[in-house]
Amino acid sequence: MRSRSIRKSPTLPALFGLAFIAVITGFAQQRPAPVIPRPPLGSGPFVFDTAEQHKVQVVVVTKGLSHPWGLAFLPDGSMLVTERAGRLRLIRDGVLDPRPIPGVPEVYAKQLSGLMDIALHPRFADNKLVYLAYTKPLEKGVTTALARGRWDGAALADVREIFVADSVDDGRAAASRLAFGPDGSLYMTIGGTFDQRAQDPGSHGGKVLRLRDDGTAPPDNPFSGKAGYKPEIYTLGHRNSLGLAVQPQTGVVWENENGPNGGDELNVLQRGRNYGWPVVSYGRQYPGPRVSDHPWKEGMEEPLVVWLPSIGISGLAFYTGDRFPAWKGNVFVGSMRVGELNYTGHVERIVLNEKFEELRRESLLTELRQRIRDVRQGPDGLLYLLTEEEEGALLRIEPAP
Repeated sequence: MRSRSIRKSPTLPALFGLAFIAVITGFAQQRPAPVIPRPPLGSGPFVFDTAEQHKVQVVVVTKGLSHPWGLAFLPDGSMLVTERAGRLRLIRDGVLDPRPIPGVPEVYAKQLSGLMDIALHPRFADNKLVYLAYTKPLEKGVTTALARGRWDGAALADVREIFVADSVDDGRAAASRLAFGPDGSLYMTIGGTFDQRAQDPGSHGGKVLRLRDDGTAPPDNPFSGKAGYKPEIYTLGHRNSLGLAVQPQTGVVWENENGPNGGDELNVLQRGRNYGWPVVSYGRQYPGPRVSDHPWKEGMEEPLVVWLPSIGISGLAFYTGDRFPAWKGNVFVGSMRVGELNYTGHVERIVLNEKFEELRRESLLTELRQRIRDVRQGPDGLLYLLTEEEEGALLRIEPAP
């Protein structure tokens, strides 16, 4: 027989205790985060010692960028950089062209929305095609869209919209990254931060999509022809994906995404799999409670690497060059802030074994206190970083002389 529990009224001391907890909790929720002072970024170069590569220096390639988001290297060594406000910029021989590049589509730029990632077609040398992910303004709300244009050396020509996500929101947080896979498919992330869209197969929100180079869905996608599913979906259950890259040895696409207060993830994407958000998470909501009672459940994928507390993860690169032999095969991610404290951004290096199991992590460039939005390996074998600042910069990590 099940025993009946007896519910007792709380005693006076208990009531005082509950009241005290309520007051403290409310105070913690309303109390603003502490502000850490930070000097402006100097002209550099800055020399740092690291665990395995030892002396490296950080060169300020250029300043004058406003909230830069994505970076692409042109065959001649020049760079195209997106700015959140809707500008595309050209950096040639380390000099930022003061004139924005014409041809960018209309962008909704506010808070976390705007012009985001950029990618070049795998056959760019022949077709000159450039892809842009951005926040598209609608009559009511905004959504994430993909445009394609042709680079003529000075402007984007023949620009047209080739994909618009069915995921309307208010523009608070729907980041998008782009990466071409080895088979020529274009992978595109769509954020799904604040609601249940990440688990809704009829919405693009909170998904990684797989597209053909014209923006249409390939017929061999995992949910192609399945009732109730968007045919573009490759994986689902993502929060806000801010890093996307192809692992060079395997050709598999990896992704990283922001958790809330804790629970940032690095994931290896497998077609058709569910990565859990918001049903499961290692993170907590910003006021403190856990997102979920369970960080994992059957039928959902666990992250390869998780961060507690959150590092505000952003950008993702695999190092394959020869300029840093001790870093070959390492994973690099950007950080915008650690543990909800401002001006704590940096770069993290993750060492994996041959089975892609984590061995150790190293935080780099912590002294600069810069919010790092993107991390890319350049064709010269060096690492390039974009800082997510109003007075943003392009930085280059190279061996110290």
